[in-house]
Amino acid sequence: MNDEITAKVGHQLYSFDGRILEIFGNYPKRFHIRHMRLSVTGPDRKGRRTVEIAAVGTHVTMSYTAAEWEQTPDLATLLQAVQAAGDSTPGHGPG
Repeated sequence: MNDEITAKVGHQLYSFDGRILEIFGNYPKRFHIRHMRLSVTGPDRKGRRTVEIAAVGTHVTMSYTAAEWEQTPDLATLLQAVQAAGDSTPGHGPG
């Protein structure tokens, strides 16, 4: 992957360059795909989705309403790219 993918949800900006996932907002975070696990669950009965990122020493959970998710199709695309990159990286995941 050569191109950066970005998505904005509320006050958060997600950026993924093929190796590094960065989340900018109140508490910026940076994850290398080799050292993280990504999980997206939902939608629940109200349409909410939960994004969980586990990495060495940290666990981040973000919940999005159905409206937030639908208004930001770039987020699903970005998260799918992160998941695909992680799946193709040998030995990835929190140690």
